[in-house]
Amino acid sequence: MTKTKNYGPALIVLAGCFWGSMGLFVRKLTADGFSAIQIASIRITLAALVFAVLLLAKDPKGFRISLRDLPLFLGLGFGSVLLFTVCYYTAMTMMPLSTAAILLYTSPIWIMLMSALFFREKLTGRKLLALALAFGGCVLVSGISGEGITTTGLLFGLGAGFGYALYSILGTVALRRYSPYTVTTYTFLFAAVGSWLICRPADMANTFAAAENPILLLLFCCLTALVTAVIPYLTYTLGLRTVEAGKAGILATVEPIVATLFGVFVFAEPLTVFSALGILLVLAAVAVLNWNRATSEEKA
Repeated sequence: MTKTKNYGPALIVLAGCFWGSMGLFVRKLTADGFSAIQIASIRITLAALVFAVLLLAKDPKGFRISLRDLPLFLGLGFGSVLLFTVCYYTAMTMMPLSTAAILLYTSPIWIMLMSALFFREKLTGRKLLALALAFGGCVLVSGISGEGITTTGLLFGLGAGFGYALYSILGTVALRRYSPYTVTTYTFLFAAVGSWLICRPADMANTFAAAENPILLLLFCCLTALVTAVIPYLTYTLGLRTVEAGKAGILATVEPIVATLFGVFVFAEPLTVFSALGILLVLAAVAVLNWNRATSEEKA
């Protein structure tokens, strides 16, 4: 009998690859004069509009949600996407990028612990091995040195990791009741509303007005939202339908690998022996999880 192939893990990894390109866009928009919070607001708002159009075209009835689920979407929008984005972008301005990255990738630990608590997912030896490999790989890839860490920066970094993890947990719950398109649309709509309360819109408008080519800048902002938010969040949410939250968090750790490769080939940053070893460890973690899945399918 032919079995239906599970593309969930591949979708999660694809999302991590797109997220890994985030530094390219953040650096460009920062050079254009936007603050970290304003970049977050631009990305979230444009993504919300795209998700709303997608939902309208695919399933207009998907805009209907139950009032009892409002706290769930508020949690996804404010507690996850907005918290993660603002904390991460702020952390990148307060400490070395490597330190911010490794604090962000405490997320698989948060996911695995919350998954065990709320979803009763088993903390198997294979999962713990994959988690250790992935976290160790992220440490080596990021090249964390411990320099430039402040208490405030540490809290922002950990907040980014927690907000990132919360999407997997709350998203898993939301997908039991709604389509991925409904989940991503309302998540980003609420996050966008929250972002406009803290982004100083007048200053952002002045930055656009002062740009040499405002139209070109707006198009770049749209590309930023598409590549770093729309595509990865949609593919990640689709992947969560068939992949446990704990496994998804580990699979997404391909992000720092992609970020490192962009740094090497785009910004001519050196690839150290430790970074290369870290990449191998993260790939090993992904292989461990996929081997576990393949073994289970063979037994089925």
